[in-house]
Amino acid sequence: MSIKADALSDEIAKMLSEYEAEIVKNTDACGKVVANAAAKELRQTSPKRTGKYAKSWGVTREAGGFGENARYIVHNKKRYRLTHLLEHGHVMANGKRTRAIPHIKPVEEQVIREYEKQVREAIEDAAK
Repeated sequence: MSIKADALSDEIAKMLSEYEAEIVKNTDACGKVVANAAAKELRQTSPKRTGKYAKSWGVTREAGGFGENARYIVHNKKRYRLTHLLEHGHVMANGKRTRAIPHIKPVEEQVIREYEKQVREAIEDAAK
């Protein structure tokens, strides 16, 4: 395949835009996969007295974002008020403190590592 010198810049721009689109698509897919895995992990590791808190973990995709602007939010849909209290402990009415049950922070750290790994792989795959 031969390209004339005056069309070279257009061809390079076209190839770069295709590369960018591939990375954006793969990054978005990575975010979705990792967010769903985080919600699943939180359902398993959350404190279970009645089980309602643990079952309420879910993922919401923030509207309007795509690619590098895409945001997946892992949150507790129904019992969101409890997340901070359970994670860090709190003072009870009698003045005593409850013990903290750290269950969100470990999953967060795991998700960050996994997302970074998957994005690196997505970029390397797009380059091939």
